[in-house]
Amino acid sequence: MTSSRPCLAGIALFVATTGVFAASSTDAAAAGDRCEAAVAETVRRMRGREAQEVEFGGAKRTLASTQDAEETSVKGEGRYRAGGGSAMSFTYSCAFNSKSGATNGVVFRETGSARAAADTSSWEPDLSRLSPEACETAAAAALKEKYPRVGRIAFGSDSRQLRPAPNAHTSLEGQGAVQRAPGMNSVPFRYRCEYDTHSGKVVSVQTLD
Repeated sequence: MTSSRPCLAGIALFVATTGVFAASSTDAAAAGDRCEAAVAETVRRMRGREAQEVEFGGAKRTLASTQDAEETSVKGEGRYRAGGGSAMSFTYSCAFNSKSGATNGVVFRETGSARAAADTSSWEPDLSRLSPEACETAAAAALKEKYPRVGRIAFGSDSRQLRPAPNAHTSLEGQGAVQRAPGMNSVPFRYRCEYDTHSGKVVSVQTLD
């Protein structure tokens, strides 16, 4: 079903906790390779047949140690060939555990242009003031508080909808999937954020799964 409401699309988000310290050179190569493999798997899982030829820009890769001395945070950029041959760019971050040799999560965010559906009503949100990333970050924090052992959190593309809200606010609603703990199956959830329309600040967030 096609919504007549404005829609922000093209962002898929998987949440991982990272830090800001210097990375060990011993783990750098392994951390980068394992994280990029995890990101490529995530892209293919989220985009299916649309995602082909996933590539990474090695020059854009950065590494840093997290507060856990055994973990290394990896951030970088990449792109994949989407349906029709068009290229979709994305940024990513990931945490690699040098003791277990495993990644504990990945952030994957498409950076291509978001598309907005036409709105036949007179209401027009100021998209320059409203950040979907701020809403998704707040929703992810709420889920992590609800499920302390949360694994992956995915915010599905094409589900985000902007609507007018009471008190001259604006709401953003969407859908995603959450892995409540490592090893569990992901379950769907819905989220809703309310913005102060003038400042763009998220004033409330709700999740339902």
